[in-house]
Amino acid sequence: MNYSLLDLSAQLPEIVLASGICVLLIVDLFVRDSARDFSYLLAIFLLAGVAWVLIGTGPDSTAHFAAGGSYVSDALARVLKLFAVTAVASVFLYSRPWLRSRELHFGEYYVLGLFGLLGIMVLASGYSLLVSYIGLEILSLSLYAMVAFDRDASRSAEAAMKYFVLGAIASGTLLYGMSLVYGITGTLQIGELQTAIAAQSGVVGLWVGLGFMVAGVAFKFGAVPFHMWVPDVYEGAPTPVTLYIGTAPKLGALALAVRILVEGSAGLASFWEPMLAALAVLSLILGNVAAIAQKNIRRMLAYSTISHVGFILLGLMAGSPGGIQAALFYTIVYVIMAAGAFGFLVMLGSQGQEIYDLDDLRGLWQRSPWFTLMMALLMFSMAGVPPLAGFYAKWWVLSALLNSGYLGLAIVGVLTSVIGAFYYLRVIRLMLFDNGGTASTVGLPLDLKLVLSVNALLLLGIGLFPDRLLDLCAYAAALI
Repeated sequence: MNYSLLDLSAQLPEIVLASGICVLLIVDLFVRDSARDFSYLLAIFLLAGVAWVLIGTGPDSTAHFAAGGSYVSDALARVLKLFAVTAVASVFLYSRPWLRSRELHFGEYYVLGLFGLLGIMVLASGYSLLVSYIGLEILSLSLYAMVAFDRDASRSAEAAMKYFVLGAIASGTLLYGMSLVYGITGTLQIGELQTAIAAQSGVVGLWVGLGFMVAGVAFKFGAVPFHMWVPDVYEGAPTPVTLYIGTAPKLGALALAVRILVEGSAGLASFWEPMLAALAVLSLILGNVAAIAQKNIRRMLAYSTISHVGFILLGLMAGSPGGIQAALFYTIVYVIMAAGAFGFLVMLGSQGQEIYDLDDLRGLWQRSPWFTLMMALLMFSMAGVPPLAGFYAKWWVLSALLNSGYLGLAIVGVLTSVIGAFYYLRVIRLMLFDNGGTASTVGLPLDLKLVLSVNALLLLGIGLFPDRLLDLCAYAAALI
């Protein structure tokens, strides 16, 4: 590998994004409150520019290194970054009407969201434990501030405090594990770490350090038993922030897990794969069972997220390129599903019909057949009903498990998916067949209807024609 400190091509998307954030910060100082749409448009154009740079640098099977080998632009990084940019753009599109209706349409929301995206992109390209940690902190600090964005809401302040305290503990746990691994191996770079760990795999301190790192990664995913922040934050945060947390950061967590575990610690796979299996099974069982008992739709979706994380972890622990491909495919499909589901709540909230309890969805079909149809598509996909993308996402994870000989885990995945289908179908039943909705008819501008329609129909398109996305995920996974 040829390292060059002057090779900026690997960092060009991040340079463009960071420069744009600085411009947005300065411009927003001079924008009147009545013209905040300018900050929104500037953020959207910045995301389009970053996406253009990412597309312009690929497809390329060559890994470009920078910063002495601590930073890499490979197929996995480019794919994750492109979908992260797309996810954040969809969050901004959904969020603007809600923010305007609550008189919270400030440029700081977009700045924090873009800083979070910068952290995700650093995580995707970090080829050093230190760089990965820096990316994680950029993302985490942005999320803490976003959760507390609505300063007048006591629930948001409470959720932000819980998230900050637990997140700080998790970050400290991860950093402590990294320090142990560095102390034993003498290196921070992922490429060198793999060789060093393989040579010293019998050192107990290395196992302890890796265990701490797995715990830190599990917290960022929201996996059981490190899930305690997920329901409270999803419920207490402003709805657009819940939308943000539920989508793009999952791509960053996947990048962190792949870099640290799959690439850096392959020599100790026999140690961390059982840990991931235990985390996955606990997440699948508790996530689906707890979701059934929820009356609050945000908490239901929070526990649903935990169960989906279980499937992602199953793909990672399969320990094969097919498993990484399945985990990446599942994560991308989940982000699309979560964007639509939480976007649905944001759009209803922007019309003064904030949804908290499941009963608030009763009779939605009578008020908005279109809204009901789009949400039904999203719920069917989350439940894994064919031919929607959610079905194929689960199918590929289960196939990877079977190909790796994990029949028992595949059976657990199938059984918990059947359990999980109950609460998704309950949402559809409330919307279609129950009466009792007293709110007025839901009306939205055509552009917002188009965004949600594309979001939901994309799941149908991927389900009918999954090959293109599967090939893209296979391309990214094969080069790890």
